[in-house]
Amino acid sequence: MRIRVRRTGGFAGIERQAELDTAGRPDAQEWHTLAERVLASGRTTPPTGVPDGFHYEITVDHHTIHTADPRLTEEERELVSRVLKEGA
Repeated sequence: MRIRVRRTGGFAGIERQAELDTAGRPDAQEWHTLAERVLASGRTTPPTGVPDGFHYEITVDHHTIHTADPRLTEEERELVSRVLKEGA
């Protein structure tokens, strides 16, 4: 499973993105479960955010959802944080 996170917006407007492949990882099932929860709760169109807030595009394999600050669910926040930290 490939998980890609693209973050845009914020005060400085700097884009950041990272991608992670779960193949061969010992924690792959944990990633799959989290990604499935995020996909189930996500929107297919970008929501209206807040001024200077971040907007997120989360793609799991070929399925993309959108979310924005301050409306991230706990699962979305965890996935975004982990992918941006561990992804390349």
